[in-house]
Amino acid sequence: MTAERKCLDCGTTLHGRADKKFCNDLCRNNYNNQLNSNSYNLVRNINNILRRNRRIIEELNPSGKTKTNREKMLVNGFDFDYFTSSFKTQAGARYFFCYEYGYLPLDNDEVLLVKSKKENDKFADEAQRN
Repeated sequence: MTAERKCLDCGTTLHGRADKKFCNDLCRNNYNNQLNSNSYNLVRNINNILRRNRRIIEELNPSGKTKTNREKMLVNGFDFDYFTSSFKTQAGARYFFCYEYGYLPLDNDEVLLVKSKKENDKFADEAQRN
């Protein structure tokens, strides 16, 4: 006599194959989604912060190079703890980037906003090829 098998998600008694773990696709999907949800939530939340930071820099920097103040960025929801890369110049200044948009902290809570020319050149090269 075999032990009664239960669905890993809902606990319903299983019938059929000996290696069956779930009563249907809905339970299988629900179980696996809950199993992976914590790591997916973390990544999704970080990506949302990075996209918001990029959008804020893009909106405050329509010309490609603009000065603003730190407070204005914070009011718009910018999070200075999250960035995709950083670049240190030969002079020692460190730019922080959210994808192709970046900023350089200056004195007196001022911030220089920039758009990477390297990204612009890559897009221009692709446009010329097409």
